[in-house]
Amino acid sequence: MRETRYEKLGMDIFQGSLDNGLRVIVDKRPGYGKQFAFFATRYGGLDTRFDAGEGWWDTPAGVAHFLEHKLFDTKDGNALQLMAANGADPNAFTAFGITGYFFQCTQGFEENLRTLLGFVTEPWFTPESVAKEQGIIGQEIAMGDDEAETEVFYDLLGCLYAHHPVRTHIAGTQESISHITDQTLYACHRAFYTPANMVLTVVGDVDPQGVLEIARQVVTGQGGPAPRRDYGGEEGSDAVRHETSRSMEVSTPLFQVGFKLPVPQDGAQRLRDQLVGALAADLLAGDASPLYNRLYGQGLVNRAFSCGYEDYPGCAFLALGGESRDPAAVRDAVLDQCRRLGSEGFDPAWFERCKKAAYGGMVSQLNSFENTAVELAQGYFDGMDYLTFPEVFRTIRPQEVQEFFARCLTPERCALAVITPKEGGR
Repeated sequence: MRETRYEKLGMDIFQGSLDNGLRVIVDKRPGYGKQFAFFATRYGGLDTRFDAGEGWWDTPAGVAHFLEHKLFDTKDGNALQLMAANGADPNAFTAFGITGYFFQCTQGFEENLRTLLGFVTEPWFTPESVAKEQGIIGQEIAMGDDEAETEVFYDLLGCLYAHHPVRTHIAGTQESISHITDQTLYACHRAFYTPANMVLTVVGDVDPQGVLEIARQVVTGQGGPAPRRDYGGEEGSDAVRHETSRSMEVSTPLFQVGFKLPVPQDGAQRLRDQLVGALAADLLAGDASPLYNRLYGQGLVNRAFSCGYEDYPGCAFLALGGESRDPAAVRDAVLDQCRRLGSEGFDPAWFERCKKAAYGGMVSQLNSFENTAVELAQGYFDGMDYLTFPEVFRTIRPQEVQEFFARCLTPERCALAVITPKEGGR
């Protein structure tokens, strides 16, 4: 395996690939008693339309999430129970652009790694087990429909985008998952769980070459190249709608203000765009920003308020939200601050403080084995080296972030989603 030393972070990363295309990345941390393994595919809630070499295929919303649930079932039982009995703490998640399976342990690492790689790459479904899972996930979806924080977020995405599948819930709907069959799951597994579309990242005091060898022994399938994906019709630069509102059982209005950003490109520029976007979010409405302190002092936001930059395949946006008695006033204040920062720039000392705080936060997150493993995997899928962020941060200048405000955080790109209390509700 090839070793790379990141001097500024004090990290040693080992990388290698199997002949079938699977990438293996190991963050070796001598002296630590815990190991963490993350096995991921570049397949998420967005990937409902794809071409794996046999023509374009449209699948129901929620297949990636459904598949994540079902892969833990094996012919011999349940992989979760098997790994837990061997001292591991396993779990999985499905996001917009990635599905990952992982465990952490302090003993039995090699056996648990073999189990992880085995059940993820060797699916076993039956019509009966799929029907049972439809009921379980259907209940989860019904419960999620009552979560106002989630609903207002998707309402915002529906305002920003006309076609992109980011508008659709990752888990799908009760109606959409009713169309999922065992054959649907097998076909999507065959298309996306191909080694060339996957990565294994490991963090801990492990032998990198030994990890690669276990992967070589277990992940023996060849598969084909990663599928082509279609994320819908062409999107304009402006928000599709600038405002939406509906009522739910909430005690205080919930809101999300968002800005539709240019489509991110894979490669080194992706990391730079992420750092600029995250820094802009902190400068605009972070905990130490003048805007946040003003809104908080006026009683327009509370401690539930948050602001951040997010990007996924084919889309990126900056969103902020929480609870407010007057969401429109918050939106107007945000737009005014964006205009001011885009035209006047930043106080140099404040800019440097925000920049140092953001950098420190990213360094501290590397203490988390899980966060590091996920970032290494996501960086690989995005074609970038996440651990070069110290060098990229050093070259970000105030003028670059000011241009981001002037070009991207404009009224035309902005939308507001609100959920208000129902009359007579709590």
